[in-house]
Amino acid sequence: MSELIIKNIQKFYGDHKVIDKLDLQINSGEFVTLLGPSGCGKTTLLRMIAGLETIDGGELYIGGRKANNIPAQKRRIAMVFQSYALFPHMSVKNNIVFGLRIKGMELHDMFTRLDWVLPLLGLEGLENRLPREISGGQRQRVALARALVLDPDVLLLDEPLSNLDTALREMAMEELKRVHRQVGKTIIYVTHNQAEAMTMSERIAVMNAGHLEQYDTPGALYRHPRTMFSAEFIGSPSANFIPGTIEIKNGELVLNSEIGLLEIDETRKDYLRNFSGRSVVAGIRPQDIILSSTRTHRRASDSHVTLGVELIENHGDRSFVLGRFENGLPVRFMAANDSDYRTDARVEVLIDGRCIHLFDPETRQNILEK
Repeated sequence: MSELIIKNIQKFYGDHKVIDKLDLQINSGEFVTLLGPSGCGKTTLLRMIAGLETIDGGELYIGGRKANNIPAQKRRIAMVFQSYALFPHMSVKNNIVFGLRIKGMELHDMFTRLDWVLPLLGLEGLENRLPREISGGQRQRVALARALVLDPDVLLLDEPLSNLDTALREMAMEELKRVHRQVGKTIIYVTHNQAEAMTMSERIAVMNAGHLEQYDTPGALYRHPRTMFSAEFIGSPSANFIPGTIEIKNGELVLNSEIGLLEIDETRKDYLRNFSGRSVVAGIRPQDIILSSTRTHRRASDSHVTLGVELIENHGDRSFVLGRFENGLPVRFMAANDSDYRTDARVEVLIDGRCIHLFDPETRQNILEK
């Protein structure tokens, strides 16, 4: 059993609080990513789990056992670092079994594990090469193999793909998912790259300034962000934020925003009547803003807005468009490349009222996500 429970955990560097009373539960065999910007505390939290940093407050349980004061070497945890940390003078196979030699494992058992991990990670035929004689992606796999042969209860990965180019990173993500399915280990992965987190994780812990903003599945994080930070950090391009006020006009609930009246879908109107007169910030994902010319019919919850096109970036079958509303407020949205628009043109767009998120400007919490 390799369930992790983190209760009210804290970390200080002098007077600076790096981790602030954070709670997290990771199920046995689960792939969880700690996601956030640089300096949010994700690597520090990973090192606290590994036993490489002291815990200044709260409790850490690994497999039902309190681990606060258990030395790192006794936690049955393996860690793969960003730098891979391979011994340059050792062959691939000797790098992989180094930890087993230190533990004094019998040669027969050692090479049984080596024979298991080499095909698992596609390292067959590279056993006798030195690290400098293999690619970056292969070195990453050697570091992962070295961790897996230790048969840890928990595998910690600290931005292991950040040194790879785009093509290698995509291949490595596929391999990590495959390895996780095959070995069934609890994996905690640290990254600032949301694409990695969304692609591989079963659940994602979004961190910001030592706090846990949201802990949920990738789909739920995208569709139901609980905070403005989650809405901004998850999704590419990031969400648009437009100030406004919830009002009732002629008996109908609307959002009176800085770009005009925005419709809200009927399923949420009754609940939002309790917030009439309240200032909010509307979060609208670029994918929920579409050119009117591409829609053959209009929903009752669609809002019709005019804007100017300032910048177009080609992304293959779609383009990222930076526009500006008539009041000067910028907006980002995506459009198909076969759509009829150009830089400096004025276009009409529809905003899908079913997908508008409403945040309290002070607490930054989503008032629609209870």
